[in-house]
Amino acid sequence: MAHWNQRTVAKRVSCTGVGLHSGKPATLTLAPAPADAGVSFVRMDLGVEIPAKNEFVADTTLSTNLALGKARVHTVEHVMAALRGMGIDNCRVEVDGPEIPILDGSAAPFVCLVREAGVKEQRAGKRWLIMEQAVEIRDGDKLARLEPSDAFSVEFTADFDHPLITNQ
Repeated sequence: MAHWNQRTVAKRVSCTGVGLHSGKPATLTLAPAPADAGVSFVRMDLGVEIPAKNEFVADTTLSTNLALGKARVHTVEHVMAALRGMGIDNCRVEVDGPEIPILDGSAAPFVCLVREAGVKEQRAGKRWLIMEQAVEIRDGDKLARLEPSDAFSVEFTADFDHPLITNQ
């Protein structure tokens, strides 16, 4: 079911776990955000808010990391996947340190957090990006291509030179 208005979480919800790369305890809170705010990661220990936008991506080696100045938030990809999958457009993701808790290693616990918080529809309409022509980016043997379509479809291939992973 398509949602034509923007959405945020209905109330604050939190979880605590361990950062995958740092091994340190981390507490995360999903909090409502106003219409058109988008998703942002707030380093509560530093008082720095980092928008979840492409220009703030600092590194994608083994995880997706955002940075604003010297402030960083590591391993944001599972939270972002859960928010997108649940149709959340606006959310403050508050974290008390440099890394999101890994929990079970998937987006599922963050989906559960959104369900616990509930979803609040906002008055502002969603903004859409419409593909009118194909776009392709190559980096060595890597390729990403977006094409216009009337239906959602994803094709993904990973070919690793490793006997246990190989071509998928």
